[in-house]
Amino acid sequence: MKYIVILGDGMADWPIRELNGQTPLAYAGTPMMDELAKKSEIGMVATIPEGMAPGSDTANLSVMGYDPRRYYTGRSPLEALSIGAKMKDTDVVFRCNLVTLTEEDAPYAEQTILDHSSGEISTEDAAILLEAVCAELADDAHRFYTGTSYRHCMIWDHGEVLELTAPHDVLTQKVGPHLPADPVLRRMQERSYEILKNHPVNLERKAKGLNPANSFWFWGAGTKPALTSFWEIHHKRGAMISAVDLLKGIAVGAQMDRILVEGANGGLHTNYEGKAQAAVKALTEDDYDFVYVHVEAPDEMGHQGSVEKKVLSIQYLDERLIRPVKEGLDASGEEYRMLILPDHPTPIQVRTHVAEPVPYLLYDSSAPQEHSWKYNEKEAEEGGIRVAHGWDMMERLFER
Repeated sequence: MKYIVILGDGMADWPIRELNGQTPLAYAGTPMMDELAKKSEIGMVATIPEGMAPGSDTANLSVMGYDPRRYYTGRSPLEALSIGAKMKDTDVVFRCNLVTLTEEDAPYAEQTILDHSSGEISTEDAAILLEAVCAELADDAHRFYTGTSYRHCMIWDHGEVLELTAPHDVLTQKVGPHLPADPVLRRMQERSYEILKNHPVNLERKAKGLNPANSFWFWGAGTKPALTSFWEIHHKRGAMISAVDLLKGIAVGAQMDRILVEGANGGLHTNYEGKAQAAVKALTEDDYDFVYVHVEAPDEMGHQGSVEKKVLSIQYLDERLIRPVKEGLDASGEEYRMLILPDHPTPIQVRTHVAEPVPYLLYDSSAPQEHSWKYNEKEAEEGGIRVAHGWDMMERLFER
């Protein structure tokens, strides 16, 4: 038996008026997921422990079988694992986003945050901008590491774990009330803006109508993680397929292999087909028992507040990833169990994460069921199955 999780980050949502009161998942054309739903168990699962912030970090740890209340030490340290940053027990790691602020004739604190991802900036452009700022700001106590797209890390030697605001939580707001209280971090953000707003890369981006990456933004502080290996918990040889450092970092911490797919970029136009091919190959040729395929696009479109693009991202997930995975596994003759779900909702209405249960679909090729339902929030809720803890989903997947 082979096992696969396909996770559409932030795919769950609330009913939207423009979609005739449906969620993007219910509205989107998803014939493959709907076909699977008719042969599957569907239900709702609470991926975020009560009292914890609804992030992709806690939620994906939960889905992978790790109780965040026990294992979570912060988001950024997981990303730092993926990047290859060396961490000491006394280090504090921060996410360092490249964001887009307005460029008004006003102090830094009066600028407004427009885009947490700087138009999904390429890693190549981001690396140039990061180097320009770090030439001045990096020192023995503050080390910077280039990640993917707008997502980067800073490690503060003997630092302090500070409560900082995620930039996607305060889009369209003035930054002043959300700046770090720590004077060093605040000055770094201010100075990054002074350096970046007229950088040649950003001047070129603005000339092309793209959002400039004109400021650092620190958040997601945490300390060195210590995860029990996935093999030790589940006795399955596992691999991770994801474009984002958070998920790749969880894989490193869990001592799972990472499968890198060319063209996988965490955006709407990621390489869905390449991820599908890599997943099928891992399970049918490379002797993996388990593959976790993570797709960031629905979450990004939720943060952008784009109804049209979120619907499109779900349709791409269905047609360009889930369908070829199913067809490839069916053709191989392998028996398999497939779990499809989001990690958390990212409702268009609020453009950030919420801590509500999400719908899941669990398909077993060796024992297909017979139902009339489709896969969406409403019908999963009506299915009546409630899984109280996200970290129980792995045992649910692996049971026979």
